[in-house]
Amino acid sequence: MNRTRKSLLLTLSWILLSIGTSILIILTQPIAPVPAQEPTTTTVETKDTPNSENPKPNQTEKPDVATEPALTPEEITRQQKFIAADKLYLAGNISEAEKLYREVKTPFTNTDIATQERKPALLDPMQLSPGGKVYWRESEAGIAAKLQTRTEVPLKLLVEQYPEFIPGHIRYAEILKQYNRPKEAVEILERASSLYPDQPDLIKAKVTALADEKKWMEASLAARQFAILYPNDPQAEEFTQLADKNLKRYKAHIREEIRGNTLANIITGAVGYAVTGSLLGPFSALDSTILLLQGEGAVGESVAKQAKQQLPLVKDEEVLAYINEIGQKLVKVSGRTEFKYEFFVIPEEELNAFALPGGKVFINAGAIAKSNSEAEIAGLIGHELSHVVLSHGFQLVTQGNLISNVTQYLPFGGTFGQLFSLSYSRDMERQADVLGTRLIVANGYAADGLRNLMATLQKQQKNAPPTWLSSHPGGKERVSYLENLITRGNYNRYSYEGVERHTAIQVKVKQLLKEKKEREEKKRRSE
Repeated sequence: MNRTRKSLLLTLSWILLSIGTSILIILTQPIAPVPAQEPTTTTVETKDTPNSENPKPNQTEKPDVATEPALTPEEITRQQKFIAADKLYLAGNISEAEKLYREVKTPFTNTDIATQERKPALLDPMQLSPGGKVYWRESEAGIAAKLQTRTEVPLKLLVEQYPEFIPGHIRYAEILKQYNRPKEAVEILERASSLYPDQPDLIKAKVTALADEKKWMEASLAARQFAILYPNDPQAEEFTQLADKNLKRYKAHIREEIRGNTLANIITGAVGYAVTGSLLGPFSALDSTILLLQGEGAVGESVAKQAKQQLPLVKDEEVLAYINEIGQKLVKVSGRTEFKYEFFVIPEEELNAFALPGGKVFINAGAIAKSNSEAEIAGLIGHELSHVVLSHGFQLVTQGNLISNVTQYLPFGGTFGQLFSLSYSRDMERQADVLGTRLIVANGYAADGLRNLMATLQKQQKNAPPTWLSSHPGGKERVSYLENLITRGNYNRYSYEGVERHTAIQVKVKQLLKEKKEREEKKRRSE
């Protein structure tokens, strides 16, 4: 009896010591900053991983890449016009290129607003028309009398009828926040900044509103993008400091969430040890937590290592260089340079893509084969890259308390499987659409790249949506939303498409997919 009691006391002492040590490690673990690194050319090996170990949901029968229908004469003519327009654009003959783009692009049909020429920004109330001045005076009188309706109504009319008047948006957002409607305030500033992204006072108000809502990552990116896109503005340095400040606040918040979640996980794991005698529980939670505390870059490196071991990857240098070049161009205006961004291509026919924290983006070869231009594949990459820079995956991992049993998540197991199976919220998808579209616009691509890819998917899908759409809201609603985004933001959809080069890469990709399929069929016949 004494020996049993002594053994039990020793076990409990070990558990308490483990918990104490784990807590000490977590509380003292520093955030390991990941230094910005120069983009490197991606070199990967092709792995023969059986696809049966990775079942895809909603997967329809794969089409035969070797028997695609030939282009019609009309499609060939349209393609040739795009190529001619691209050459004019690259030669600097922008106006002539735009004429050709307009010839082959049909007007948007799903927009709820007409495209209007953006008027120059107004900063002084004295520049308003007589009607605008009346709205402004009425709002001031409402503020003085502390009357909500008398203040809000004229300001609402002012921003609707005179969107070029920047102080009107700022004042309206301030009033909405004052009357406990902060989400509407952010929406007002988002809409205004999409029209006038070069107005520092407007962007500063947006950054402040986002920070007040504890959307520190979005606030940081808004400030960073202004500093990147307008480096000669006198306030560019101030915006860089604002970006750094909000990024630090975001990281501190995430760090606290990880700590809070993990203390419970470790205690649960220790209790599990007392019951089962297994050390796997506490150490799985502890190892994962230390990795998360080191930051998104560390998670990305670790998970990408697993992904590269478990996924077949294309090694064709020309295809990889093409995707990497597009990705790195988008990275330069993304607002986050602390990651080592890498872009990989998976030899699968489905139109699919996913991104991991820390800048690891995986594109299916089928996405290249099924898109019509460089602008479209840039739209897809921009969307996935936006999930990275907005820390969507990292937020879901930390907030979802998913680190206690990292080996149970499928299809790939470990942290990689956990991240791969994450479902982004509708808000996250919208944010990635908005930022992704802005990224391609900032690089001179046609603003409707992502929109056109969605329209292409609508035409291609038959009984079930493509894999990418099965986990991303799609359909007419999304096409309509993207069209309105482009129209409201006055983004240029008559810009570089990149058809000729994309078509050449498509030929290589389709041949790679054909050879892979032939190898798989030969292997099946020999079994």
